[in-house]
Amino acid sequence: MVGLGAGELEALEGLYDRYSSLVFSVAVRVLNDRQLAEDVTQEVFLRLWRRPGSYDPERSRFRSWLMSVTRNRSIDERRRVVRRLRLEEREDDAAPDPPGPERFHDPQLEAELAEDRRAVREAMTRLPPPQREVIELAYFGGLTQVEIAALTREPLGTVKTRIRLGIQKLRVALVDLRGEHDVKSAEG
Repeated sequence: MVGLGAGELEALEGLYDRYSSLVFSVAVRVLNDRQLAEDVTQEVFLRLWRRPGSYDPERSRFRSWLMSVTRNRSIDERRRVVRRLRLEEREDDAAPDPPGPERFHDPQLEAELAEDRRAVREAMTRLPPPQREVIELAYFGGLTQVEIAALTREPLGTVKTRIRLGIQKLRVALVDLRGEHDVKSAEG
C-alpha cells in the first residue's frame, strides 16, 4: 500500500495478482452474475489506484477492508440494477394498452382469474412455512434468491431447494384443488 500511495503501478499489479480472484469470488456471490462481478472487480482496483489513502491500517487488516469494499460495491451494483429494472417495468406499465376487445370488461375471464387466485392462495396454505416464506418473498416480494438468502440468513442452496420443492408441491396442490373444484362443479 505504501508503493501504491507513491503511485507505483507495480504495487497495484502485485495487489491485483494477489487479491483479484478473492475480490471476484465475493462479487460473484453477492451479484450472482459473472459479468457484473468482473466490472466490480475492476472498479475496486481502480478505487485502490485512485484513492490509496482510503485504507487505514489502524482500523483493519487490508484483506478485511478489501472484502468490505468489494461487498459494499457489489451491493451498490445490485441495487443499481434492480432500480433500472424497476424503472423499465414502470415505463412498460405506463405504455398505453393497444385498443381492442381485450380491454373491455370480460366477466368470464375475471371469474377464471379470481378462481385461479383463490386456488393459488389455498395451495400456498398447504406448503410448509419455510417453503411458503421463500416463495412469497420471490414471487410476491420480487426478491432474488440471493436477497432472500441474505434476508432469511439461510444458505443460498437452501433457499433454492425450498423454492424448487415449494413450486413442485404447489403444482400438485393446484392439480388436486382443480380436481376438487371440478368434482364440486359436477355435483352442483
